[in-house]
Amino acid sequence: MDKVLVLSFGEIMLKGRNRQVFINKAIGKVKHLCKNFEIHEIYQDFGKVVLRGNEEDYEEMIPRLKKVFGIVWICPCIRTEKDLSSIEQGALEMVGSRQDLENTTFKAEVQRADKEFRPKSPQMAAKLGAMVLRKYGEKISVDVHEPDFILYLDLRGKAYLYTEKIAGPGGLSPGSSGRGLLLLSGGIDSPVAGYQLIRRGVKLSALHFHSYPFTSKQGLEKSKSLAQKLTDYNGDIRLFICNLLPVYKAIGKYCNNRYMTILSRRFMMEIGERICKKYQLDAMITGESLGQVASQTIEGVAVINDGVNIPILRPLIAMDKQEIISIAKDIDTFETSILPFDDCCSVFTPTNPVTKPKLDRVKSNEEKLDRRALIDEVLENMEIIWIKEEDR
Repeated sequence: MDKVLVLSFGEIMLKGRNRQVFINKAIGKVKHLCKNFEIHEIYQDFGKVVLRGNEEDYEEMIPRLKKVFGIVWICPCIRTEKDLSSIEQGALEMVGSRQDLENTTFKAEVQRADKEFRPKSPQMAAKLGAMVLRKYGEKISVDVHEPDFILYLDLRGKAYLYTEKIAGPGGLSPGSSGRGLLLLSGGIDSPVAGYQLIRRGVKLSALHFHSYPFTSKQGLEKSKSLAQKLTDYNGDIRLFICNLLPVYKAIGKYCNNRYMTILSRRFMMEIGERICKKYQLDAMITGESLGQVASQTIEGVAVINDGVNIPILRPLIAMDKQEIISIAKDIDTFETSILPFDDCCSVFTPTNPVTKPKLDRVKSNEEKLDRRALIDEVLENMEIIWIKEEDR
């Protein structure tokens, strides 16, 4: 009898013949996040992943496991053999370890992944409850409707007993749904958009635009810090850094200033598309939310999409700001995002931007620019760095 962590998966278990690929990616992430701890065993048991390390490390390991996409529950368990004597011993130890036994209620629930085990689940639940009552009946009682806690028995290759289910992040393992390029500003929205796509199985690279010296180096450092936060979920991130100042200068000199935001966004997307094609990335991801700023209208989105032939994913498009802020706080990017350093979008925002751009007018402004030369100039001066996942 020993103490283990049992990891349960959600959507991954619906993936049919590809299920093992998803599970292997999640196990790899588990091993990486817990590499500084001694792990004695990690194995699969009828679809669950069981991890046995040193019991004193579990409290520190669990917050790391909560960053592994694919996991929906983390259950600290007592593992026993599948015989009534061993199960009774494990059940009494599990219940006895609780700090809230006085005047509490419980019920027993049994799941049999091993259908050969007898008795069946309802009868075994009754036996399990009886075992506990014989020992602790003066302190606790049964309530099958609204118990204070549930004693779970999960019968697989081994028997696992637990009373606590800690929520994991769910989702899919990074890389299982392809690779994407996140347009990472220094604001609140884009890191949240990246997180949402990592959660759906997309492995991220990131692209940051600045306009130094019109924007400060602190703004660039802020974007690096945000990328660092995302490595907790994504792993190492390749960060492309582009100075868009030549584009802003050309638009300011030759075009109607009201179109500055739309025109610069179209340049960003075409630069991003060029990077995606060169580095075999499948889509771009932005933090746009409908109606949040002048360019984020249906008309603006349509005009921006027109400039490229690669999918642009907008996971925040229907979310309001408070929803986005809530997630930013949960993933620890909010405090970094609100540091007072300008990015290129805010510095060059016109005082009276067009909100319902017409494609023909946008293109008539673009005809005044040497788009290819400007994009080539930005890409020739692009910097590429790797943001490494920190050792914990």
